[in-house]
Amino acid sequence: MTSEDDPFHDCELDSEAILGTHTFEDVLFTDETETPVNVLTGETPAHSQATVGEAKEFAANIDTNTPQIALSASVETQVETQSKPYTAAAFFHFKATGSLERHRAYHAAYDSDAFTVDFEADYESGNLTITVDRTNES
Repeated sequence: MTSEDDPFHDCELDSEAILGTHTFEDVLFTDETETPVNVLTGETPAHSQATVGEAKEFAANIDTNTPQIALSASVETQVETQSKPYTAAAFFHFKATGSLERHRAYHAAYDSDAFTVDFEADYESGNLTITVDRTNES
């Protein structure tokens, strides 16, 4: 197999690192995602109030060929940018998978016909499960 035929030729990890099912815990936006509180009023600012339904809809409406998920935004980000407590990203984003190396490997597998890549976003638990299998091509 030449490097052009190998979907992982530009990756630090090979397919063995991501084959099978992997669960990344507490990476998705949930109803328990931390939001800032105004110390004077004790209330969460309006821009940080959101539901899981809103976050899922926001991620689903991103115009891209790659499925998106709703990740938790840090309290610092919410305060500094006055943004919602979530952000959308590709389901294999490094903030979800824990490393840029895994991000690149999942992306390579997702773009390759040699693999099937499925994911499940459980917004109740905050867990993201990604499953990678080889296709049955001969």
